[in-house]
Amino acid sequence: MTEIGKCVKTIETKEGKLDIYSLRELESKGVIKDLSKMPYSIKVIVESMLRQRDGDVITDEDVITAASWNPKENTDRDIPWIPARVLLQDLTGGAAITDLASMRNAVEAMGKDPELINPMIPVDLVIDHSVNTDYAGRDDAQELNEQLDFQRNKERYALFKWAQRSLKNFRAVPPGNGICHQVNLEYLSPLVHVKEKDGKTIAYPDSCFGTDSHTTQIDGLGVVGWGVGGIEAEAVMVGQPSYMKLPDVIGFKLTNRLGPGITATDLVLTVVQMLRKKGVVGKFVEFYGPGYKNLCLADRATIANMGPEYGATMGFCPVDEKTVEYLKLTGRDEAHIDTIERYMKEQTMWYDGEPEYTDTLELDLSTVLPCLAGHKRPQDRILLSEMKEKFAESLKALGVEEQKKPFSDQLGDGSLVIASITSCTNTANPSVMIAAGLVAKKAAELGLKPKDYVKTSLAPGSRVVTEYLKNSGLLPYMEQLGFQVCGYGCMTCIGNSGPLSEKVSNTIIANDLAVAAIASSNRNFEGRIHPLVKANYLASPPLVVAFAIAGRVDIDMDKEPLATVNGKEVFLKDIWPTDAEIQEITDK
Repeated sequence: MTEIGKCVKTIETKEGKLDIYSLRELESKGVIKDLSKMPYSIKVIVESMLRQRDGDVITDEDVITAASWNPKENTDRDIPWIPARVLLQDLTGGAAITDLASMRNAVEAMGKDPELINPMIPVDLVIDHSVNTDYAGRDDAQELNEQLDFQRNKERYALFKWAQRSLKNFRAVPPGNGICHQVNLEYLSPLVHVKEKDGKTIAYPDSCFGTDSHTTQIDGLGVVGWGVGGIEAEAVMVGQPSYMKLPDVIGFKLTNRLGPGITATDLVLTVVQMLRKKGVVGKFVEFYGPGYKNLCLADRATIANMGPEYGATMGFCPVDEKTVEYLKLTGRDEAHIDTIERYMKEQTMWYDGEPEYTDTLELDLSTVLPCLAGHKRPQDRILLSEMKEKFAESLKALGVEEQKKPFSDQLGDGSLVIASITSCTNTANPSVMIAAGLVAKKAAELGLKPKDYVKTSLAPGSRVVTEYLKNSGLLPYMEQLGFQVCGYGCMTCIGNSGPLSEKVSNTIIANDLAVAAIASSNRNFEGRIHPLVKANYLASPPLVVAFAIAGRVDIDMDKEPLATVNGKEVFLKDIWPTDAEIQEITDK
């Protein structure tokens, strides 16, 4: 067997001299055949195993197995993998914290010091899954929803507060701050860790297990991460590895750039459809190509977020200049950004050339068209221009033989009863949120507003979103259309959509109506958003606003007006912002 040795190298950064576990050293010893041909995501796996090998849990043989990755065939031998961090959300994280508390009680009963029990790797818990959209479309919605949240979850929040005070290696982000994946992206991830070890300062790449499937959003930052079950997360928290086979890596080549008026949501729904057709379950997907370089980091995070929907373990986005731009934008320390860039380039983790992949597919970004997904699966993409005819097909699938058309402003089959701008998938992306604000502004100035029966809500992924909507002057227009901030959490995306009005609920039930919901979220299974809603659609935030104004989904927005004001028909094109308008506000 090849002798690995230490493989430690020192690099100079603005944070000082840092020791790294060198992949180039592994290559020079013949353990890695050719670093330039190894997928970027696999390099992170190999480095982690090289750094954490102890001869017992992780051995030299394990490192050699991981380093032997090749695009044609890999061994069936499992490799032990321990991520750098664990991300918890409050619903699944509560059990993990309770187990740690129970372990402390057991240790104390044995006459030992209970404070010996702590997570062995950093753990972050973000409270985001509990808050409901009980109130929406009113200025005090957020305050009222948060009051109810604290009343309902007082005991659980007391447990998290105890954990914050008592446990080492543990941080809790209180409720009302954002969705865990967006907070992870904007704040929690260092991308490269700098830690003291055995009297020396070492640097190593961030990686993450999360107790939520959309942990993959962090892949957009260039962090290897995916969602796991609670037991698996607890195991790595106490130092046990997660075992997995070396995955196939599917290269997704992107060329050209998105056309005018095309959103990141249109892109990700196209990607989901393509990858579901390809079949990527249990595999890594890695994005590359000239079109990849044209995507800002927020767009990359959007396509990484929906990894579970296209079936991959993760959708990885290698680090490059766009990553550095985002780190600066989100206020990361300048000296640390220098460390990140130097580290990534030294380790050949900086995007520079195309490695070899198990298989590839390609998308010309200029061919992406405006779209939605529905009525019950995220991979069922619908072109916006085909929405009316596709809804007619959905009615047949739902067993509706003849559509009940609404009379005046009453409900019918296809009426929209929920329009929600929500979810980490889209609210982490400034371009689509500013686009939604501009649609609201243009609509309000023309005298448009959503139908009275539409429950509208805005649940930003973090407070950063609210700040830039305020600073841009767009939030008042969104509020004018009923999209007041109702809370900071997953909310409608995970089914915490709250009740519909009694009148709307009774009408749906009495007439057995097939009504619809549209949300800027990532899942739309039947009954997920609301038990009375049979047709559920995923769409970009600006389209959510537009459909709320139309009040129905059986509409061809290319040819039919959203509404008529003072005898004048107003079409989608009349309120849709240009890319220049969006960019101007984004730059400010």
